Amino acid sequence: MKVGTDAVLLGAWSSVTNNPNSILDIGAGTGILAMMLAQRCSAELIDAIEIDDNAFEQCVDNFENAPWSDRLYCYHASLKELVDEIEDKYELIISNPPFYSEDYKTSDNSRDLARFSDALPVEQLIASVSKLLAMDGQFSVIIPFKDKKHFIETALNYGLFVNRILNVKGNPKALIKRSLIEFSFHENEINKEELIIETERHQYTKEYINLTKDFYLKM
Repeated sequence: MKVGTDAVLLGAWSSVTNNPNSILDIGAGTGILAMMLAQRCSAELIDAIEIDDNAFEQCVDNFENAPWSDRLYCYHASLKELVDEIEDKYELIISNPPFYSEDYKTSDNSRDLARFSDALPVEQLIASVSKLLAMDGQFSVIIPFKDKKHFIETALNYGLFVNRILNVKGNPKALIKRSLIEFSFHENEINKEELIIETERHQYTKEYINLTKDFYLKM
């Protein structure tokens, strides 16, 4: 699976100012989010969970070859299995979840699993996060903008409040496509921002470059 802009945005935007010591990446794919956070902070425990066989194998391989391999671990399990087995809480949970709900499938089952919301329903994700997140922890996620209202309302049902929102446009004339949202168990004033990725094709904005430049070889 290729590295997508969504993952780069979330890995770069998620706050580590509270110096989390334990991190969980739900639906790790190739492990990019966990590795970005390993680069950005000194957390001693960075776990990832991935249910797809091929993605899990690639994630493990990437972790083993990463400079932070001693801090990275991937579970080959479902989120339900992790919730049932793990008693410890995480100080930061991050997820780039499957969110394509269109009524079509491809011939690639692995890609379908990564892209369709029936693989990880919103309520299951949020309910699980509410059990795995430390009381002073943070949960960061990227979702389609059109799903933001439902996601926030569901999170509120589990005692999770919005602290930060970043709405993302592909270009100045485009509609908002994605929302990055940070939740916690504490209700605070919401910090809302907007990011435009490109002024024109392959001409990145200063704001996007400043956010992501630490993760590109050429930017």
